[in-house]
Amino acid sequence: MTNMGEVQALVPAAGGAVLAFASGEVRRVSAEEARALFRSGEVLVAHAIFVAGRLKVAPNRPLFDALELFAFVRPAQPCIPSPLGLSRTLMLPRPSTPEEAAITLHRAANALLNELRLLSPAAKQRQQPLVSSMLKAGWRWAPLVLEAIGSSERALPPLAGFDVWRELPKWEDEAPPGKPGLHAVTANESRARLEALIGGREARPEQSAYAEEATYAFASRERAEAPKIALIEAGTGVGKTLGYLAPASLWAEKNGPGLWIATYTRNLQRQIVQEMAHLYPDPAEREDKTVVRKGRENYLCLLNFEEAAKRIALAPGQRAVVLGLIARWVAATADGDMSGAGFPAFLAASFPMSEITDRRGECVYAACPHYRTCFIERVVRRARHAPIVIANHALVIAQAAQDWLGGEQEDTPAERRARYVFDEGHHLFDAADSGFSAFLSGQEMVDLRRWIRGPEGRARTRMRGLEERLKDIIGGDEEAQSALGECIAASSALAGEGWLSRLHGGGPRGSGEVFLAEAYQHVLGQNDSAERLYALEAETVQLSDAVIDSARRLGAALKRLIAPLQRLAQTLRKQLDDEAAKLETYERARLEAAARGLERRAKLMLPAWIRMLDALESEERREEFAGWFEIVREDGRDFDVGLRRHWIDPTIPLAQEVLLPAHGALITSATLRDAPNGADDWQSAEVRTGAAHLPEPPKRASFGSPFRYAEQARVFIVRDVNRREPDQLAAAYRELFLASGGGALGLFTAVQALRAVQSRISVPLGAAGINLYAQHVDRLDTGALVDLFRAEENACLLGTDALRDGVDVPGRSLRLVVFDKVPWPKPSILHRARRARFGKTYDDLLTRLRLKQAFGRLIRSQEDKGCFVILEPATPSRLLTAFPPNTPIRRCGLAEAIAEIRGFLCESRDEAAFAAL
Repeated sequence: MTNMGEVQALVPAAGGAVLAFASGEVRRVSAEEARALFRSGEVLVAHAIFVAGRLKVAPNRPLFDALELFAFVRPAQPCIPSPLGLSRTLMLPRPSTPEEAAITLHRAANALLNELRLLSPAAKQRQQPLVSSMLKAGWRWAPLVLEAIGSSERALPPLAGFDVWRELPKWEDEAPPGKPGLHAVTANESRARLEALIGGREARPEQSAYAEEATYAFASRERAEAPKIALIEAGTGVGKTLGYLAPASLWAEKNGPGLWIATYTRNLQRQIVQEMAHLYPDPAEREDKTVVRKGRENYLCLLNFEEAAKRIALAPGQRAVVLGLIARWVAATADGDMSGAGFPAFLAASFPMSEITDRRGECVYAACPHYRTCFIERVVRRARHAPIVIANHALVIAQAAQDWLGGEQEDTPAERRARYVFDEGHHLFDAADSGFSAFLSGQEMVDLRRWIRGPEGRARTRMRGLEERLKDIIGGDEEAQSALGECIAASSALAGEGWLSRLHGGGPRGSGEVFLAEAYQHVLGQNDSAERLYALEAETVQLSDAVIDSARRLGAALKRLIAPLQRLAQTLRKQLDDEAAKLETYERARLEAAARGLERRAKLMLPAWIRMLDALESEERREEFAGWFEIVREDGRDFDVGLRRHWIDPTIPLAQEVLLPAHGALITSATLRDAPNGADDWQSAEVRTGAAHLPEPPKRASFGSPFRYAEQARVFIVRDVNRREPDQLAAAYRELFLASGGGALGLFTAVQALRAVQSRISVPLGAAGINLYAQHVDRLDTGALVDLFRAEENACLLGTDALRDGVDVPGRSLRLVVFDKVPWPKPSILHRARRARFGKTYDDLLTRLRLKQAFGRLIRSQEDKGCFVILEPATPSRLLTAFPPNTPIRRCGLAEAIAEIRGFLCESRDEAAFAAL
């Protein structure tokens, strides 16, 4: 057994790493020595994959990862994946240097092992089987954990400890809650509830006024399809979350289930959950009255987990270790949400989580042996009865699409989603764009073929085909058997497993793959070789005869597939009717799920694909849509090929399918409106939220931020940096980050530029004691990167422009934002179509909103100070109305900007230090 006193803790540092013994002895080593020690496996680290990336070494053997020990000892408890995160969670002294961080790893390991020693005998006994199994898998901590909890003397079955699904509680159905009530909320009630939420204190005037205006969305609807829509813009600091929770919670109490609060980002979703403590201080009541809902892909699938355990757990290796740690989490989690704060997300770096989540079209619903303990089914049922559901835009739109298509409706029916609050409402356009689009691609065809036929060849999936799923239901039904046989035969036209390799050589099989091959060549012919590292597009014009012919043949093949799918669905519906008196509940559920799945594909998916193919040779293109061919690529590697179709204005279906059926909706954000030439533009807000397509105009209101931007913020347009020269761009970022002393977010419009800058500035920043984290470089998910950045006051983070929405970092941890260039929209085929529809100012509108959103991340309290830098000298003045009025804006050289930033932020730092004293 390894003696932890002899194991050295390793933390990457400038020029190499820091090593620390349990005794407290610390030394710095070169990168080469650190790599050699890491390869030996005799080191203690926090997040082995991340450390390996920093050292530029491949992890080739198991080692002591403190995060793994934490995930075992404290399953389902959030922890930032770093020594600092461990120290915070375990209430240890917080490290501020690499040396202290290395010592912290020893302290954390000792604290966690001591927790195990203090467990009750019964708790120790429960953990012994899993640890014994993980010992066989090669988990480095297993001997030390068994020393703390004792070894089991019993003979253990092969999956001992992994089979946590056997102990999970079962859910039970309840009577449907019925339709929501029709009781309105008054402005006086909202103000009184707001004061109660903030602890009896008098609300700030702007927050109280916000709550009063938001009440409009909870008034009684006078007539059908005339919802009460309120568009309310509230600047950062107004307190809009509690402002809308006041009337929203009152409506839920008066009318029962029917309120959905939707956000765009997970960060805001978590923040709203935290704010619910003001509304329901008692955790049990909060659990009963609020539910967080996400898409199925966010939850652990017990059947996938069981099959992964049977396949992997018996073989030694890191994958089995990861499954063991997830088994601990499964036993402790309340909801199975793998995107939640309590899931040990760092494990995803060494195990593809898609293997244990619900993949598209794979769920067998009531036929699953875990149906009654399923996390997804449990949360779906809770959401049907909870007064308040906290969801995201994508889920709301996906449910609306299901309502529209009459598809696999597993969630809350439309009539019981009466009121919405869309926070981060400026993202509704993007969410609708994604949710109401279609993609006829190789991967989509493979998924449909697999759903019909089951796995073929060497495909690794437990998905069962129609025959396997339905054989015990339709065994004696000749009509159903005939329809099933026709489905299987007709599906041979779809692209199958290995289609991409055949596309590159070996010859396509079937009309689906022939179409993809012709589309691929068409796209390549319309693009220059220099552009081939990234996703490629080509318009659906000037198509060759081969492309048209392949599209025609695929369309005919898809039509031949529709008829047997519909016939099979009809036979299942007939069986439901004929055998209504004797079908068991689970049998009815299986028949319903199978029929809905068949109908959704026959009525929605396949007809949509056929219309897209028919449009390729139609002289009259529908003006509502934009279509194009696309090769999906990443770093020059092909992932998918297909034909896309998007609404040019996706708020048309958003208004029709989401807003019109509702009784009311509040759409709110800090950045709803554009401000061209300094004028407020409500038309842009209505166009991008769907309100422009409703029969009655929305209520409009806006509340400015209470912050003093003239004193708290500075904006610099740097005019003497050639951003096209990587060395100059990197030098600018380096000096700006050093001037701010860290606490900086660098945003890029291209991943290639991000990587070039990261490679040039990481060492000098490290030498100055500033940690640099980078999206697309560090092997951490975006949420973990933001958590690390937030936790360390002087760290820096590099990311793409889209990262701006996921960064919620109050205080000094974010005091500088640097854009490498003006974030103009990408000139894609879809964007060109929208610019033609919405006018030549469309580019300016999107760019101003992006700048406005990014700037809004910077100042989050009355005490914050921050600087915003754009490294593009040609930044047009008309874009600068994106910034709040009275914000000082300077066009200057880099040296001047650095000097002013240093002085402005150092003054803030001195004030903070004085306040701390």
